Amino acid sequence: MQKYIIEREIPKVGTFERAQLRDTSKASNAVLAELGPDIQWVESFVTDDKTFCVYLAKDEAIIQRHAKMSGFPATKVTEVKRLFDPTTAYAAA
Repeated sequence: MQKYIIEREIPKVGTFERAQLRDTSKASNAVLAELGPDIQWVESFVTDDKTFCVYLAKDEAIIQRHAKMSGFPATKVTEVKRLFDPTTAYAAA
């Protein structure tokens, strides 16, 4: 499976209370269960008017299917090509 970052434009999502985020999570999880093992939600980051979600998925098509079924927009889907972090500075050449 590939890693993807999904940008979702959701007005005022940064003001959502914990209960709203819980309900959103439940709705997403229900669709994920229906779609099966070819897609997995890892985590999401919430800003004022957007979320940035990290998913593992077999392809972009299943991410778009999840967006349509759940009603959560997939404004932009980007496949992660490589990962690096501060420890990369110490990796052997």
